[in-house]
Amino acid sequence: MDEIQTLYPEAYRICQQFAIDQNRMEEIIHRMTREMTMGLAKDTHPRATMKCFVTYVQDLPTGRERGNYLALDLGGTNFRVLLVNLESESTVHIDGQTYGISKSVMEGPGIKLFDFIAQCLSDFCKDHKLESANLPLGFTFSFPCKQVGIDNGTLVAWTKGFKSEGVVNKNVVELLRDAIARRGDLKVKVVAILNDTTGTLMSCAFHKPNCKIGMIVGTGSNACYVEKTSNVEMLPGYQTSQKPYMIINCEWGAFGDNGVLDFIRTRYDIEVDNFSINPKKQVYEKCISGMYMGELVRNIIVELMDKDVLFKGVKSKGLHERGKFETRFITEIESDEPGRFRNAAMVMDSLGIRTSNEKDLMCLRYICETVSTRSAKLAACGLVCLIRKMNVKDLSVGIDGSVYRFHPHYHRLLMENMNLLLNGTVRYELVLSEDGSGRGAALIAAVCARD
Repeated sequence: MDEIQTLYPEAYRICQQFAIDQNRMEEIIHRMTREMTMGLAKDTHPRATMKCFVTYVQDLPTGRERGNYLALDLGGTNFRVLLVNLESESTVHIDGQTYGISKSVMEGPGIKLFDFIAQCLSDFCKDHKLESANLPLGFTFSFPCKQVGIDNGTLVAWTKGFKSEGVVNKNVVELLRDAIARRGDLKVKVVAILNDTTGTLMSCAFHKPNCKIGMIVGTGSNACYVEKTSNVEMLPGYQTSQKPYMIINCEWGAFGDNGVLDFIRTRYDIEVDNFSINPKKQVYEKCISGMYMGELVRNIIVELMDKDVLFKGVKSKGLHERGKFETRFITEIESDEPGRFRNAAMVMDSLGIRTSNEKDLMCLRYICETVSTRSAKLAACGLVCLIRKMNVKDLSVGIDGSVYRFHPHYHRLLMENMNLLLNGTVRYELVLSEDGSGRGAALIAAVCARD
C-alpha cells in the first residue's frame, strides 16, 4: 500500500474513497436493521426498500427426504433443468442440463421466455423418459418476488439484465404452468417457487441443521434467513401460526435505494448506476455483486489511463467499452502469487494492452483488491445484521455465487470482517452450498410432498 501511495498517489486517492472503517460498517448494519424492521411490519412494508418477502417455507429438511424431484433454475443468462435423486443423506445424484438464454428472449415478450423454459423442460424430460412421471418440481426464480403461497410468486421487478415484457406483477408459476399446458407433451407438478438464497439455505440445512442464513454473491447479491413467525406481520394469521419459524427473503440488493447508503458510495458507483438498465435501483447489490465489480474497476483504470497515470502511452479501444472488463478478470488478477503478475499481464493483453511494467500491474491489482475488499466488507455487514437480528450464538451460513465460489480471497475477507464486527460473541461457519439452486429447489419440493 505504501508503495502504491508513493508511486501512484492518484490511484491511491481514488481507492481510498472505497475504504469502509469499522464505525461505518456499524452504521451500515444499524441502517439495514431499520430497513428490515420496516420490511417485516405491515404498516411500513410498502415504503421499505428491503421488502423482506415471506417465502412460505417454514420447514427445513430433516435429512431423511428421499426420491426423485425436478428443479428449474432461472437466475441469469443460463437456465438449468435438473433431476435430483435424494438417495440418502450422504448420496444425492444430480443430473442436469444447461441452456443459454439469448438476449432476444431475455428482453422480448414474456410468453416467449416461458415457452422457451417449457421447451427446455420438455426436451430434458424426453431425454430422461420422464414425460409422464408427474414428478414434483421446484422452480428457482432468482428475481424479486412477492409470494402469497409456496407456489404463488408475483414478479416485482426484473434485475440482472432481464427486461422480458408482460411478466412484472404476474404470478410466474402460473406463467410456467400455462407454457407447459400449451405444449401438452409432459406431466409435472410445479409445487414451489423459491429464489436462489432460499435454495442455498435449504441445500446447506440438509447436512447442517443449524443453517439459518442463505446468501448469494454472484451476478447479483441477496440473502434469506430464518425469522420468528411472530415477527412476520406480512403473513396472514402470523399471530396464530402453528409453525414457529419462516424463511424470509430479504431482497437486500435494494437496500440503499432511498439514499441511506449514499454516505459510502463513490462517483464511480454513481457512474456505473447511471449506465445500468435500472438506475437508482439495487444500490447495495451494485456495490457488491459480480455484475458490477468489473465495471467499477474498468472506470477507475480508464480514468487513470486518460490522465496518463497508468499504462502510459498505451491506448485501448476495448477498455473504453462498457462491460469489457469482466469481474472474472478481478478473480484472475488476484489469483496471482504475491510479487507475480502473470495473470494480470494476460488479462490486459486480452484487452489490447501489452505490458510487462510490473509497477503498473501492481497498481492494477491494488485497484481490483480495493473493489473486492469493499464488496466483502458490505456482504459481512449484511450477514452480521441478520445474525444480530436472529440473536443466535451458533449457526451455519450457506453461501453460493460465482464471486464467493471463485474469488481466491473472498471467504477470508468475509471471515476477517465478520470476526471484527462479532468480536467472538457468535460461533459461526461459512459453508459453500452444494448447488443450492438445484438441490435446494428439489428439497423444497420434497418437503412440500412430505406435507
